Amino acid sequence: MLKLLCLGDTKWSIAKIADSVKMSASETHAAIKRCSKSGLYSSINEKPNRVNLEEFILHGLKYVFPGEKGEPDRGLPTAHSTEPIASMLANKVNDLETLVWPYAFGNVRGVSVIPLYKTVPDAVMNDKKLYEFLALIDVLRVGRIREINIARDELIKRLREK
Repeated sequence: MLKLLCLGDTKWSIAKIADSVKMSASETHAAIKRCSKSGLYSSINEKPNRVNLEEFILHGLKYVFPGEKGEPDRGLPTAHSTEPIASMLANKVNDLETLVWPYAFGNVRGVSVIPLYKTVPDAVMNDKKLYEFLALIDVLRVGRIREINIARDELIKRLREK
């Protein structure tokens, strides 16, 4: 659903979405069907239901996809270790550990965070907006209250913009 939000009014197809998020077309189709059943997607206007998506992300996602920290690894920065949160915290980031999604082509070392889906690092490489959405969501999953409050406000702002 976040990828569809990132596309805005751009025409899309299951194959295009699947390719961009590095999932199979069948997985992508099944995900959209599940989102439609749960009210996160409207098959009538072929768009995410922003109100329901906001509620799920802010109040339910961390229970369905709890954040898991792993071993130190090389990867892509996530949560408070990347934008947009990193600049919002400014000098307060120094006391926080660097968090990364494990990724063979990553160039940052830090404590690994298991991404929402195994292809997340590949999916965000060419989509800054999706990267920021998923990093903000990781703050909700593994952050401290200070970062969570900032991420929550930023997610609300982004989910409500048309």
